[in-house]
Amino acid sequence: MASLCNPILFPPTAIPAQTSISGGSILRTAFFVQHAPPTFFTARISPKAPNSVLGQKFVYPGPAPDFAAVETQRFKVELLKELSKEKETFGSDIRTVVSVCAEIFSEFMHKDYGGPGTLVIEPFSNMMIALNEKNLPGAPLATRASLLWAQNHVDQDWEDWNSKLRK
Repeated sequence: MASLCNPILFPPTAIPAQTSISGGSILRTAFFVQHAPPTFFTARISPKAPNSVLGQKFVYPGPAPDFAAVETQRFKVELLKELSKEKETFGSDIRTVVSVCAEIFSEFMHKDYGGPGTLVIEPFSNMMIALNEKNLPGAPLATRASLLWAQNHVDQDWEDWNSKLRK
């Protein structure tokens, strides 16, 4: 609809303001006032990004072994506490389930986690696969609990850890 009113598409034409109808009535017709486009919108647009934008790349810090060790221990304690609520699902395998999840979490924290924005889904998918391969009970529940804990704590714990280092 907007293209019908575009002054570039239609040349200016004269439209009568009124038309006579038999019986003496006057029918008024609507018309558009067409203007030339303003000249201040004709600035050239460069296909290249400005140099100031190209030079800015955020570099994530590398993994911090001390933080990874502390966070893995906290993860293990919290996961055991959470999964203990589901004794009927895990039974006597609960410590094995937590151990498998903690091992994978620790590997991720030591090798890949570099601060907020670097928490990825891959280690949690690996937890699900490992738990299923070992025929351990409650793989979906343990994996989901692990992921939720990580989403709710890891980035904030990293921020807290680094703020203490700066003091």
